[in-house]
Amino acid sequence: MAAVYQALHRRVSSLACRLHSTYVRKMRYLNQLKEDDSLCRQAQTSGTFYLFHNLSPFLQKAGKKYLVPQLSATGALDKSVIESELQGSFTDLRKALFVVDSEDSPLLASAQSLLRWHDSHQYCSKTGQPTQKNAAGSKRVCHASGVTYYPQMSPVVITLVSDGSRCLLARQPSFPPGMFTALSGFCDLGENVEEAVQREVAEEVGLEVQSLRYSASQHWPFPSGSLMIACHALVAAQQAEISMDTLELEEARWFGLEEIVEGLKREPGSSKQGDGSFLPWFPPKQAIAHQLILEWLQQQTAQTA
Repeated sequence: MAAVYQALHRRVSSLACRLHSTYVRKMRYLNQLKEDDSLCRQAQTSGTFYLFHNLSPFLQKAGKKYLVPQLSATGALDKSVIESELQGSFTDLRKALFVVDSEDSPLLASAQSLLRWHDSHQYCSKTGQPTQKNAAGSKRVCHASGVTYYPQMSPVVITLVSDGSRCLLARQPSFPPGMFTALSGFCDLGENVEEAVQREVAEEVGLEVQSLRYSASQHWPFPSGSLMIACHALVAAQQAEISMDTLELEEARWFGLEEIVEGLKREPGSSKQGDGSFLPWFPPKQAIAHQLILEWLQQQTAQTA
């Protein structure tokens, strides 16, 4: 009986600690804000806000750094007035994500995705009637049909392909000059992650994946809110000849260890050569493709050490 009591006491104590942890309290409070309109409106009176105009966040430049001002609730102001008064500017999100602190970039990405979702879900797909958002903006409701709409993300696989000693990177025509990155594509209906990786690699570069492993995931606000699922894929070295899909890609090629090391040192706009061509450079550290490339580099370095 004493053993049962001690076990129960430990379970209750453990539960109490979890329920009073900072993270649990925060998550439960945020969930309350989503569902309780009156609590959300109360929080808005003392909360701070990120400013957006046409889906572009407002940034202030402080020396060599860019800051995202968190402002108290105010009445509507003209864009030019805001930029003049606060000495900043509304900046394209793609540029903003790569110049703000790591704490701000995921919040800006989430905020823009939510704003974009609301803009594209103003009407019910069943009745055509206007939908109404709740105070927190966590959902929209069609009162004519009773349908509730919640924001959703599209799953995307992003894959760094390797043949054991090289990794494969590609570029699309819309990319900035010289930028190469890992292969990526949306998951089709009915596919799991493994099937999506195998299909995308086969479609885009004509290679057959032998094995793959999961790395990490990241929310990405482009084109409208995606969940990037990052994986490493291995293909046979003797079957590593690229057959590129020219409708999707402008260029795809293998990179050796030294090329990856040099490419990681380059920054956007710094790789132009005298003849007008651009040396390869890779996505900055805020992008999950950068993490995949670093992981591959670390693995190669460990193998050659």
